[in-house]
Amino acid sequence: MKLLLKILKWIGKIIAGFIILLLISGLFFRLFSSKPVPPGKLVDVDGTKLHIRAEGEKNDLPTIILEAGSGNDTDVYHWIAESLKNNMRVVRYDREGKWFSEPTKDSITAEYYARQLHKLLEKNGEKPPYILVGHSMGGPYNRIFRDLYTNEVKGMVFLDSSHPEQWKRLAENGLFNENQISSLKSFAVLSDMGLLGAYNTISSPKYKTDDLPKDCQVRKLKLTSYSGDVYRRYLKANIINNDILLRAGQSSSLDSLPILVFTAKKQYGNPEIWFKMQEEMTNLSTKGKHFYIDANHGSIITKKENAEIINKEILLMIETIK
Repeated sequence: MKLLLKILKWIGKIIAGFIILLLISGLFFRLFSSKPVPPGKLVDVDGTKLHIRAEGEKNDLPTIILEAGSGNDTDVYHWIAESLKNNMRVVRYDREGKWFSEPTKDSITAEYYARQLHKLLEKNGEKPPYILVGHSMGGPYNRIFRDLYTNEVKGMVFLDSSHPEQWKRLAENGLFNENQISSLKSFAVLSDMGLLGAYNTISSPKYKTDDLPKDCQVRKLKLTSYSGDVYRRYLKANIINNDILLRAGQSSSLDSLPILVFTAKKQYGNPEIWFKMQEEMTNLSTKGKHFYIDANHGSIITKKENAEIINKEILLMIETIK
């Protein structure tokens, strides 16, 4: 019996020592690791600093506004921005609380983000007309913006965009299920404690093969390791998602506004239902054009050759609205 107690005591000491070692490694990471640096600049909008990247010369062509989906940052549009900025002004940004943007203290409504973006563009000296480009949930956000500022938008591009009725028609509950929500909460805590950063420093994980340049991937890895805010913003996006989709579905018809709809052929859910919803978005305008790309939901924009297809059609569309 005494031997058993002695063994248990030593096991307890080993476990306690391991936990202390983990906490110390996390603390060292928090104290001595450098804070990730935003690739753009921070602009104060009503007391909230928002991250914006505005590139390309201002000319007589419309300004491109790139709206990312719920979980992505400005780097996801690397290839699209790199090409288009040679022809026109291109703006990409992080919504409040996302990646390099501060979280707002304001109460959130379905129209909040469109109005905040409008103020951000004004503060940064950007002027309409705009062409709105939205990937995934970026599509509904753009539909709300266009509904509020109709005269400022001269074209829209939907990149495998979300549909207002997608959860009902796909028989899904939302952006994340309960297991994923629990995981995000855990990652937020581990990141705040520096444990994710310490682990990544020791293990030197390989970067994901998503066709973006290495600096984009390093930046993403550093930010997700440095702060739990990224994961908490995922949870916030999950809460507001239904309100955004509902408001987007209430937006007015796009009439004869030139729009381009690009759909990924490789879908994780029911492709027939998804393709049908994509066709419906094309028919929002009498000048809608629909294209299928041999890609999945992410690679439709992160893969360079796919971005080139999209950019070519955007430039052709601009020729018709100049």
